[in-house]
Amino acid sequence: MEKYLKGLEPVTLFKGISRDDLKSLLHCLGAKAAHYSKNDIIFMAGDRIGSLGIVLSGQVQVVQEDYHGNKCIIGNIDAGNLFGESFSFASIETLPFSIYATTESDILFIDCKALVTPCEKACGFHSKLIFNMMNIIANKNIALTKKIEFTSKRTTREKLLAYLSAEAQKAQSGSFSIPFNRQGLADYLNVDRSAMSSELCKLRDDGILRFKRNRFEFLKTN
Repeated sequence: MEKYLKGLEPVTLFKGISRDDLKSLLHCLGAKAAHYSKNDIIFMAGDRIGSLGIVLSGQVQVVQEDYHGNKCIIGNIDAGNLFGESFSFASIETLPFSIYATTESDILFIDCKALVTPCEKACGFHSKLIFNMMNIIANKNIALTKKIEFTSKRTTREKLLAYLSAEAQKAQSGSFSIPFNRQGLADYLNVDRSAMSSELCKLRDDGILRFKRNRFEFLKTN
């Protein structure tokens, strides 16, 4: 566990906790690390979940699939961020989404009950952890609200422009990268890939966008 301590310092969950204290805290929380290869399943829809995951390296993806296998990407989770925390604490018995590793990934799992329950040593970290967790969940709710804003647009063009504009604002630049390939972007926006590709070409031909793979540039305001 020692080798992961430096990488955990920037994690929002551990904000305000020193590296020396973090070592003791991880033991208190029953933390366990695991390695996953690309496309490995971390959690499958229907699984019972009692642990939250922290991405130490790589990236994971939260995906909802319907009966016919159609996918909707709920979000990508990069290194330093958490997944599964909302469902670990919620009063639901099984996970409604699947979570996959999209690259080679190292994940640290933490027992959620240990996180919110002071241990027999009466560690003083739990109040900080709970406050940090509330901050994380609040920010994820904001991100989910933004996704709803994108997908609620009426046309594929409007969905694309809303999402890409938000990414440009996040990057504070008209030139930016997104964390999706074409299929991933279509799944995230819940649109047909062919229709989306057609709209991207129209935006390019109209002189609004320039793009190559996952790199985009706004050429003028719409």
